[in-house]
Amino acid sequence: MISVLIADDELPALEELAYLLGKDARIGAVHRASSGAGVLRLLEQEQVDGIFLDIHMPGLSGLDVARSLAQLPKAPPVVFVTADEDHALKAFELAAVDYLLKPVRSDRLVRAVGRIVDTLAGSHGGQASAPVERPEMIAVTLGGVTRMIDRAEVRFVQAQGDYARLHTEEASYLVRVPLADLEVQWADAGFIRIHRGYLVAMAHVTRLKLGQSSPAVTVGGAEIPVSRRHLPRLRERLEANRVKPSAP
Repeated sequence: MISVLIADDELPALEELAYLLGKDARIGAVHRASSGAGVLRLLEQEQVDGIFLDIHMPGLSGLDVARSLAQLPKAPPVVFVTADEDHALKAFELAAVDYLLKPVRSDRLVRAVGRIVDTLAGSHGGQASAPVERPEMIAVTLGGVTRMIDRAEVRFVQAQGDYARLHTEEASYLVRVPLADLEVQWADAGFIRIHRGYLVAMAHVTRLKLGQSSPAVTVGGAEIPVSRRHLPRLRERLEANRVKPSAP
């Protein structure tokens, strides 16, 4: 079990986060602070394993606190919890292990705790009981706002000229990278080309229809065609992973 410190100047948000963390069996003590200065004071008295920081707080902001922590020889891993998407790039420049948007979803919080646990295991020269691969973060822009998303959230990628559109559960994002480049770069992460216009994450495939005249896969509710050219390679991947396509 790990001890964490949570900081937010809004009491309801602070209590909600404490409640959600309390449901996680990996969490022991939960310390609270309502300001950036309060975080630094508490760290002088308590040793914590991870910190959940709001960005907008009176006096020292969450980013200010993270900069101060960066000067320490062994700073606890930091997760930002905020309603503000605009500071994602700054957060990851400060080596944050995750960036959660309010209202916080339970599944995302579980993953954030996992990243703290994994970071601690790595810093101690050991292995976590259930190793979590360090996330591959991607800078994307939507509505003029740049944010960071975890590549693991991408379900499939669609070609759009010299660009590629990344489809996640919540939205889609256009990035200036050709699909052919992503096919090579993301091959080791479980992505496979199934059509000249599509790259899919095998982990997100929920249904396969490969025995029909129009083969397709279903990813997150979207049915994506499989071209005849790419069908043999897809079958090879399925066989290697011992995954059997569903009946037509």
